[in-house]
Amino acid sequence: MALADTYVGEDAVLTYARALSARTGIRAIGPSGGACLRLLAAALDAKAVAEIGTGTGVSGVYLLRGMRPDGVLTTVDSEPVRQQYAREAYHAAGFAPNRARFIPGRALDVLPRLADGQYDLVFCDGDPAESQSYLAESLRLLRPGGMVCFEGVFQEGRLAEPELDDPQTHAVRELVREVRESELLLPALLPVSDGLLCAVKRH
Repeated sequence: MALADTYVGEDAVLTYARALSARTGIRAIGPSGGACLRLLAAALDAKAVAEIGTGTGVSGVYLLRGMRPDGVLTTVDSEPVRQQYAREAYHAAGFAPNRARFIPGRALDVLPRLADGQYDLVFCDGDPAESQSYLAESLRLLRPGGMVCFEGVFQEGRLAEPELDDPQTHAVRELVREVRESELLLPALLPVSDGLLCAVKRH
């Protein structure tokens, strides 16, 4: 895991955004997970990406770097101050203001307002307890062949401990099961960052 986190390396923009994340107590995706998001966005030739949980912009910078040059990242967060941090990170990374659309608000209030079937990738890094609701919204938002990704599904090791069944861990465990058993999805659980659960929406 340590080798995966240092394999690509992070520039000054990501280093600053990650330090700001740590200072403000906002969990950010690890370097290996970010590199994976960038890779997936590039493989999908993503033009429209939705992100649940803006944070300080770490994941957004990775996503934007993998997306098409004309792609737009729609990012949702309940804390506008976080979105301002991310806005500054995207600017420092050289992205034009029209490359990102910031929507403040609770994800489950915002997502229903987004258009059906118009997104190539949905990245979920919000409240783990709401994961199954994020999945339902993601399936509506994604085009056929699009992908949904959930960050942090290992829950810092709690997922693999059956005796740990607090509401948050239980919700994530149910998400992992639902994605694995869904006939609509082709899934993989990637051992990067704190666990990245990805699934392609079948045609």
